[in-house]
Amino acid sequence: MRVLRKFIHYYKPYQAVFWIDMACALLVSAIDLAFPQLLNYCTRSVFTRSAEEVLRILPLLAFGLLVMYLARFGGRYYITCQGHIMGARMESDMRQDLFDQFQRLSFSYYDRNNTGEMMSKLVSDLFDISELAHHGPENIFISLLKIFGSFALLLWINVPMTLILLAVTLIMLTFSVWQNKKMRAVFMDNRRKIAGVNASLQDSLAGIRVVKSFANESVEHKKFSESNLEFLRSKEKNYKRMGIFHAGNNFFQGMLFLTVLVSGGYFIAAGQIDAVDLATYALYINIFINPIEVLVEFTEMFQKGFSGFKRFLEVMETQPEIVNRPNARPLRDIHGVIDYRDVSFHYEKGDSVLSHIDIHIDAGKTVALVGPSGGGKTTLCSLLPRFYDVTGGCVQVDGQDVRDLTLESLRSSIGIVQQDVYLFSGTIRENIAYGKPDATEEEIISAAKRANIHEFVMGLEDGYDTFVGERGARLSGGQKQRISIARVFLKDPPILILDEATSALDNESERHIQQSLEELAKDRTTIVIAHRLSTIRNADEIIVISDDGIVERGCHEELLSRKGLYARYYNMQFEGLA
Repeated sequence: MRVLRKFIHYYKPYQAVFWIDMACALLVSAIDLAFPQLLNYCTRSVFTRSAEEVLRILPLLAFGLLVMYLARFGGRYYITCQGHIMGARMESDMRQDLFDQFQRLSFSYYDRNNTGEMMSKLVSDLFDISELAHHGPENIFISLLKIFGSFALLLWINVPMTLILLAVTLIMLTFSVWQNKKMRAVFMDNRRKIAGVNASLQDSLAGIRVVKSFANESVEHKKFSESNLEFLRSKEKNYKRMGIFHAGNNFFQGMLFLTVLVSGGYFIAAGQIDAVDLATYALYINIFINPIEVLVEFTEMFQKGFSGFKRFLEVMETQPEIVNRPNARPLRDIHGVIDYRDVSFHYEKGDSVLSHIDIHIDAGKTVALVGPSGGGKTTLCSLLPRFYDVTGGCVQVDGQDVRDLTLESLRSSIGIVQQDVYLFSGTIRENIAYGKPDATEEEIISAAKRANIHEFVMGLEDGYDTFVGERGARLSGGQKQRISIARVFLKDPPILILDEATSALDNESERHIQQSLEELAKDRTTIVIAHRLSTIRNADEIIVISDDGIVERGCHEELLSRKGLYARYYNMQFEGLA
């Protein structure tokens, strides 16, 4: 019932369409139920009159039936057209809600879940939900009207024969409910398996350059084949269960006709019913059985839609771990003083990454973090914009705990340039403007010039309207990095994080990028993560972090003179000494 209430909530904006749809369903059902009675009446009371009277009544009868079926045409059109549009709009609403929820969820959720599975919930699951949203109420309403309406009229024609029919129908219903329970688990398994197929596909296509560089197409073929075959086996179980379900229900429908034929013959022989009533009874049997078939088919639709909606709710009811506190305040008049006070952190069900870290950074200063991979440098930086929350201690900006600040104002004050640059599919202009969506053309060009990318862009045939391709595939690493730097110039944040921003570049590109980064860091509080120690010689403080925490700190010359871990790293890079 909880799931049903959540589902009904999405009908609320479309109540008018829904009730008109139900009214049209009532009209269609009433006309279908009226025809056998009209035929019975004509057979008994009209067609037995003289030829002149019959010919005089026929035009009126034809006109009345024409009006009835024009009304039925209008009702059926509304049900099919507006009903489907309502379902499509509900699907759109759910898709938007799901997308917005994905945007709200914390990094930890993406650490645990695969993009392909999330896309499966966003696309295929919601299509089945929209089909259920449209056809569900309509099919149930029309079917129940026809079943109960025709059953009442069948009782009116002959009670004993209808009670026999009811007994067979109840056996059929019991069989359907029993099979329905077995189908539910199969459909949920289908959802999980197709999500696995999507996950495998997304993973392979996203890494297609790596696949081809290692000539590992056969490996990816095997991985995809496994998930594909698992889905196939799940579908085979599904169709076997559906085969039993549909064949069984068709058998019982045949039993209904058999019951009518045998019992009808008996009651005619007994003089309890005449041939005209039996013919009318047979017409109502078709009206009685047809909605049962619809409900049987609806069961499959319901199971698909219901299992999809449950998966939808699993995401919608996931609570983001990083949210604004009730009394969170915006960060204003930023100076850029940063403090890590006794900070500790560990991932969910993981070992400790950071333990009792204390760092103070004055406004406008540059602090570099160096050390072996896995020491927690990137994690330390991720705590500042609250991509993750500390598990001990606190992180402060201008003396304010970042957890007491609104996420939007905090993250708007921090610019991040990463090693793995992500460019959105679109133009160079759109990617630079991502740092400030309402930026003017002059501001975009100014940011590009400061990032040393303007001349390159103007040399392209389409200039700033050049499409970068998926993830910036048409650009080199250095070009993508400069566009990401231009983004941050446009954002103009008082705090800057440079996460190994040049480590993936060649020496020539690094030199140009480093000039841009130095320009970007000017008058900003900057945290630099660097493996190339040549890029941090001028940092105000260098902090060496290992698995044991902070092991050294000081300026470049001080750390070299100590001949510790930093000096060892420096000698390995520049003098080839072990």
